[in-house]
Amino acid sequence: MNNEETLKAEVAAHPYPLVFATLSGAHLYGFASADSDYDLRGVHVLPAAEVLGLDAPRDTMEVSGKRDGKEIDLVTHDAKKFFSLLLKKNGYVLEQLYSPLVIHTTAAHDELRHIAGGCITRLHCKHYLGFADTEWKLFEKETPRKAKPLLYVYRVLLTGIHLMRTGRIEANLNVLNEEFRLPYIADLVAAKTQCGEKAFVAGVDVAFHRGEYERLKAQLEEEGRTSSLPQEASARGALSTLLVRLRMTTIEQQGR
Repeated sequence: MNNEETLKAEVAAHPYPLVFATLSGAHLYGFASADSDYDLRGVHVLPAAEVLGLDAPRDTMEVSGKRDGKEIDLVTHDAKKFFSLLLKKNGYVLEQLYSPLVIHTTAAHDELRHIAGGCITRLHCKHYLGFADTEWKLFEKETPRKAKPLLYVYRVLLTGIHLMRTGRIEANLNVLNEEFRLPYIADLVAAKTQCGEKAFVAGVDVAFHRGEYERLKAQLEEEGRTSSLPQEASARGALSTLLVRLRMTTIEQQGR
């Protein structure tokens, strides 16, 4: 099997109907190396009996392992949990939903992508600021310094700035850098893609990158303050309507 066939086979084995499954992680961010895991993310729909019964529903499912020699990590949320995360200014789920690396899709996926535009607010800048801070601390404490957390710092900050400016999700660092033109990004990406997940950055100027981190962080904070994006999500009603329809569909399918 080629990579796409392997990923589709993993998705096809899921026990519940899927709204979508996409690739996230390094493959989405534009700096996957030969040893990068395949991070599949998506939404499943639990049957009514599991939602309404006494036992807690399986609102998150995780499956990790090797298939055809490839390390695959599949994580899906039930539609209700995923929709709730969309309303909580969670950038991760937005990136999964709008990932162009689609392994499985449905008409409901297209509808959800349309509705989720009403979940994007200026408060998403807080998600990206917090994420960048976590990755910067990881970069600083490791010796020798690794390329991966530094790439995450820049990817996250540029995604956040772009989102505040445009209202659109872009998670690929190479695409983002066509806009921002940071001259050091190409070398960092090359170090990671050529040398792997644990690639070190030889002779890295930590003080320089700290300055860039602080500069871009301040820029993201300012973009959040001045963004024309709304303060609150407006899609709760539409998400609720879609969720009910998805549940009803599972009931109809079970009745056949």
